[in-house]
Amino acid sequence: MSVAPCAMHTRTLYQPRSCQSAISICAAPRRTHRTAGGVVAQAKKQASDADLMALVKQLRAENSALRVQLARAGLLPSGGKRAQDASAPAPPSPQARAPASPRRKREDPDPHQSKGKSLPSLAELEAGIVWPQGREDRFWERPPRKAPLSLPGPPGKEGPPATAAEPLTIIHIAAEMAPIAKVGGLADVVTGLSKATAARGHSVEVVLPYYAFLEGSPDVRDARSVGVFNVPKGNGLARCEAFTATVEGCRVLLLRPVDQGSLFQGQSVYGGAYNETEAYLHFSRSALEAVRVLDRRPDVLHCHEWQTGAVPMLFWEAYSANLPRTRLVLTIHNFDSVGECRQDEFLHTGMAGGAFASVDRALDERTVGHNPERLCLLKGGIVYANAVTTVSPNYAREAVRDGAAGFLKSTLAQPHIAAKFTGIINGIDTESWDPAQDATLPAPFSGASPRGKALCKRFLQAGLGMSVAPDKPLVAVVSRLVPQKGIHLMEAALHHIAQHGGQFVLLGSGHADGALRRAAEEQYRDNADVQCLFMYSEPLSHLIYAAADMFLVPSLFEPCGLTQLIALRYGAIPIVRATGGLADTVKDVASGDGGNGYVFQGMDGGAVQAAVGRAMADYRERPGEWQGLVLRVLDDGDAWSWDGPTEEYLDIYSKVLA
Repeated sequence: MSVAPCAMHTRTLYQPRSCQSAISICAAPRRTHRTAGGVVAQAKKQASDADLMALVKQLRAENSALRVQLARAGLLPSGGKRAQDASAPAPPSPQARAPASPRRKREDPDPHQSKGKSLPSLAELEAGIVWPQGREDRFWERPPRKAPLSLPGPPGKEGPPATAAEPLTIIHIAAEMAPIAKVGGLADVVTGLSKATAARGHSVEVVLPYYAFLEGSPDVRDARSVGVFNVPKGNGLARCEAFTATVEGCRVLLLRPVDQGSLFQGQSVYGGAYNETEAYLHFSRSALEAVRVLDRRPDVLHCHEWQTGAVPMLFWEAYSANLPRTRLVLTIHNFDSVGECRQDEFLHTGMAGGAFASVDRALDERTVGHNPERLCLLKGGIVYANAVTTVSPNYAREAVRDGAAGFLKSTLAQPHIAAKFTGIINGIDTESWDPAQDATLPAPFSGASPRGKALCKRFLQAGLGMSVAPDKPLVAVVSRLVPQKGIHLMEAALHHIAQHGGQFVLLGSGHADGALRRAAEEQYRDNADVQCLFMYSEPLSHLIYAAADMFLVPSLFEPCGLTQLIALRYGAIPIVRATGGLADTVKDVASGDGGNGYVFQGMDGGAVQAAVGRAMADYRERPGEWQGLVLRVLDDGDAWSWDGPTEEYLDIYSKVLA
């Protein structure tokens, strides 16, 4: 059965949130009947109230600064809700404690109360730490404590409902899944969204290639074959074997080509000695055949990135008659790769590419008149999917307004496409990333018990051979070292931090590390306060997030970004460039109530140095307000979980199924 894209969209369009907002804004205004004298009196009252609030604000700020001085002198009384000591953050000023998150408002219980358990004292936190002995090699790989220690959570916090009112069957089709096949944020999103959706009572499964490096992996030790089936490929049939497994509590269907040469062979997700276009075209058809043969009958097929862009195309041309209820959602994690494909290559799906070779379907309009003209798999997925998402509202705007989507901008601007295109901020796994429960840390901490963060900083400083100095601001970077991440801005920040007496720690690797590597090995070779580790370690990344005072994310473009969310979760104040999801999740402290970081606009060294300089100055000159800011972002750490994004995706699922 062939379904024209335009007809398909006519059936399944839904009203986006922006339209709903416009409707409410245009509602008739409420009539008022106030006299001129009443207006003047009201204005005087408002002015008087404003003066009073300003005075209260000033007095509270002075009181906050005084408490910091008393704490440092050891003279602050121990009673009260949060007992202070010399290493503990001081109470925040009113501005620093503004109750707003750039993402969403939460109605949670008081985070400074615990579930009936007393919070550990500083002495108890410190007693169990196994401190590094000088500069200790790979100290992050051993247990940091004699025995694990965690903090109680806030009372009354409940998880999502275990049973959905109308459970859905959802199948994700993707090239990555954390932790078994991870390159970037795509893998974290597939796993995080799947777990959160399943926790709400929905049936969720992930379809993934059975990469050769997964053979014998302990992560899929329970994999078992559920059969071999034929898949159209070229002008004939190929065989595929399906395996079921459980990963992070999620059901997974692993698909392995049989007698298909080198497809998905190699020791990494990408970059094997095979044609990736052929591999993912065949995988897309295999996934649909597996759904049919195994009689899965999903409500939603949720596809990710260009690698699965062919799935919506193939579905509406060959599978929709047998799955009349199923709808397709496509999430674009990065417009940087779009999946160019020759029409003859598309035959790896068993279907000729000519069926899609028109500008209103999947033809890459940049190649019109070329020999040969090419298809764009991501464009085909956009056109044929019932709903299209990307990973932040701002990145969605940049895709249409600023050209982040490249030549696909014109496709996204078409009214019927724009109506189904939206941005949803990713979440993070707040169980894996929880400073109150993190076993990789020498001391746990939270907004209710923040003392452990200073101990984590001391632990990292000692282990890396840095100056053990609590008054030195520690700025951290955890990143892939590729041009997108703003390597030249990292280098400019490094110079500024070193010149102004701060500390800099970098953890990451990538092909664009040359300038940073030269700076670390030459200019800063003898500077103990500059530590660049050109590698990646999961336990060390946890420790760096916990130890950092500030966290730098100077990306040239960033569809969503997860590192700034983890940094906020761990009380490391982000310094970010205003792009993509960074602009959605980090608001400058100078912008008013709710600011949670430092934001800059430019792509030059001066812009990032100015932002870093502001953060370092506030750290040193306004300690009360700084510590209040840290406490506020720690208190709000759960706001970056998958709870909110999952509800938004479920809303999209329900609308395309309506």
